[in-house]
Amino acid sequence: MQNDADRDAESPKPVRRVVIAGGGTAGWMAAAAVSRLFGETLEISLVESEEIGTVGVGEATIPTLTTFHRLLDIDEREFMAAAQGTIKLGISFENWRSEQHRYIHSFGSTGKDHWSAGFQHFWRRGRELGLAGSYDDYCVELQAALQDRFAHLKHYRMNYAYHLDASLYARFLRGMSERNGCRRIEGKIAEVLTDPGSGFIRALRLERGEVIEGDLFIDCTGFRALLIEQALGVGFEDWSQWLPNDRAIAVQTSAVRDAVPYTRAIAEKWGWQWRIALQHRVGNGIVYSSRHVGDDEARQVLLGSVEGEVIKSPWPVRFRPGRRLQCWHRNCVALGLAGSFIEPLESTTIHLIQRGITRLMQSFPHVVSQAGIDEYNTQMADELQHVRDFVVLHYHATERRDSSYWEYLANMTLPATLQRRIDLFRETGTVFHAAGELFAENSWIQVMMGQGIEPRRHHPAAETMSETELARFLADIRGSVDRIVAQLPPHMDYIRRYAPGAVPA
Repeated sequence: MQNDADRDAESPKPVRRVVIAGGGTAGWMAAAAVSRLFGETLEISLVESEEIGTVGVGEATIPTLTTFHRLLDIDEREFMAAAQGTIKLGISFENWRSEQHRYIHSFGSTGKDHWSAGFQHFWRRGRELGLAGSYDDYCVELQAALQDRFAHLKHYRMNYAYHLDASLYARFLRGMSERNGCRRIEGKIAEVLTDPGSGFIRALRLERGEVIEGDLFIDCTGFRALLIEQALGVGFEDWSQWLPNDRAIAVQTSAVRDAVPYTRAIAEKWGWQWRIALQHRVGNGIVYSSRHVGDDEARQVLLGSVEGEVIKSPWPVRFRPGRRLQCWHRNCVALGLAGSFIEPLESTTIHLIQRGITRLMQSFPHVVSQAGIDEYNTQMADELQHVRDFVVLHYHATERRDSSYWEYLANMTLPATLQRRIDLFRETGTVFHAAGELFAENSWIQVMMGQGIEPRRHHPAAETMSETELARFLADIRGSVDRIVAQLPPHMDYIRRYAPGAVPA
């Protein structure tokens, strides 16, 4: 017979204490969400040390962050002013398809779809007949990005994201979290204490001896993954065969001109550079493969290309692309770099933090159950694969052959899930999109055509319009885009009125 102690050990314990290990963007986003929803019913603690720096380069976001902020009742003006934020309408990819070639992956929709076929099919027939301009001409956000314009319009809501100072953003979320009941604990984690019977984490012991007990632990310790990997050993799936970049160098410079409303991604012979313009400065960096270039050369190229005065010395980041085999194991959920890292090309790091948090909130356990854990892990694995495939697309679909780096990427064997999407678009002009996937059809179309993948034919539905009707259809859309963009002021003129950040001390 089981005694009472045995039954107690096997019984699931209610989640009453949530402990977040690590601060930074991931930690304070988690704290903001948990405290906003459960601040009055749960004991919430966040452990971080001022002696441990964060990666601090997650400064570009995607439009899903606006949804996260609405859920948390964050005032946009207050947030943007606090984080020195600017608007992001997309990403300018320079030298990716070929040297001197540029295209923009924007956040907007392009044209108007028919129930039977996407706009790209009507546009393609229009091109064949000499009736259509560039595919770019039919998207408001893309044209606004090209013209450096933005505003909140009464009759048209643009799809946009933000550029932000990651450290200031974390500080903003910290203030919000503490007001909602989250307790910040200063200190370094010396040991993760686990229960010998269940294997669950029961507490964190800090260097000064304090023990922080909890029922659910959220690992936001970055690449170190102190809880999910070092303590629980879940394992890691390496994706470097498709994503060979493994290092980055970041540097901050003073602003020498008005910020543009898009991220710049500039391809090099062995990687790429980013440019992210905030209100008060510019975030710069270079991402590269250490197998193809040395650290000193990469640093030299970066510093030789930046504008403005260097205001923070360059700092290196080493990473391995891939994901934990489980993002939730036992009573530990890994967010941010502790759970996965693809690479910064499409600014998905903060989004994946957000998705992990949102899924956790939606499936938040009264008690930790394996069924809930399994569903969470399945959903996160599917999303990570989707994002991985989209990022790999940029590297593989290219005409560049000017280095061993690009030769390898052009000739590598792709994940079957990505190859299927490319083959489908090339043969039919159609994009497969499953419900819930992050990147919508228009994103895949913009990037595939931007990288040189052109569909061989259009859908027969495009033949149902006469040439006159098709010409009018295309002209009406382009005219509407032009009229909307003409209403927009210069991006930074609007930001200075809407949400000016404080002048840095």
